[in-house]
Formats: sequence, C-alpha cells, structure tokens
Amino acid sequence: MGLADSGQMERPLFIPVILGTARQGRQSEHVGRFVFEQTKKHVDVETELIDVRELPMRLDDAGEQMKDAVFSATIERCDGIILVVPEYNHGYPGLLKHALDMNLKEYIHKAVGICGVSAGPFGGARVIENLLPVMRELGLVAIFEDVNFGKVGTLFDERGQLLDDKFVGRVNKFLDELIWMSRTLRYGRENAASV
Repeated sequence: MGLADSGQMERPLFIPVILGTARQGRQSEHVGRFVFEQTKKHVDVETELIDVRELPMRLDDAGEQMKDAVFSATIERCDGIILVVPEYNHGYPGLLKHALDMNLKEYIHKAVGICGVSAGPFGGARVIENLLPVMRELGLVAIFEDVNFGKVGTLFDERGQLLDDKFVGRVNKFLDELIWMSRTLRYGRENAASV
C-alpha cells in the first residue's frame, strides 16, 4: 500500500512554527507570523505558533532536566517543524538552542525547515548553515529548501504586512517540500521497523 492508498482520510500533518528569539523589537516576529499564516492555508496541515519568549525555561539547568511537559508533548505530536531564526553575529540565538535542547527523542525522524532572517542581504544564510549540524544531532531531517528573509526591515510595513509578494511563492515552495518530507517520514515512523 502506498502513502495515499490507504482508502481512509489521512489525518492532517501537525507542523508548528517556532519563533526563535526573545529579543525586544524583533523583526523576525513579522516573518514568523507570515510563515504561520501561509502554513495555516494548507488544508492538510495543522499548525501553531510557538514563541520561545513564552516557553517556560529555567536558566539554571539545561537539556531534558528542564523539560516542559506542554512543549515536549507538542514536539512529540508534530510531524515536522518550521524554525524562524534570526542571525545574530553569524549565529543562532542561544535561547533557541536552550529551548530545542529540552527534547531529544521527540525529534527523531521528523522533518525540519528553516527560515533565516537578517538585517543584511544574505537572509540568515549563515544561521541556517550553523543550525544544520544541530538539527542532525537532534535526529531531525532538514529539507533542502530554505527561505532567506534578507533586509527584513524593508520587507514588512509597520503593521507587519508583507511588502514583497515574491515571498509568498518562496514560502509555498518551502512548505510543499516540508509537507512532502513530513508525510514521508510519518509513514516511515508508522510503518517501518526501527533498527
């Protein structure tokens, strides 16, 4: 039986969007909300916006010792993850890494797509490069499509409305690949014997 041959209605994929910075005045919030709204338009996908600013995290411990039950249950249930991550000094925000490290087994064999954000012209290309080894170590499968939001201060108006429609097509191409990979990996998790 193939992916679509089961004869029953397949349950929607669950793909949350994680906004990866807690900084005040963050420009990536507009990106996160835009990507979230685009994801919601897919009838075969359920999503939610997770803001690292709102995750209960202790800063006097690390890893699974500070696991938040609600966040862990969300990651356990998801089929894929979208990370919206600003580039700070060529790297990713430490608080995002702290949050991601709260889970481990919950990520294994799930898809991840990364949207890089920067004030400069490269759209977070370096933050994406730096995150890929972390994604691999967590057991996530990174898709080959990224979305780079460069010069983010010029892409949205003061109300957070997108000013450059080219990003609609870019995000939809990204989502098509992420949905395909999420569906394929879910099929594998549910039907293939683990080694």
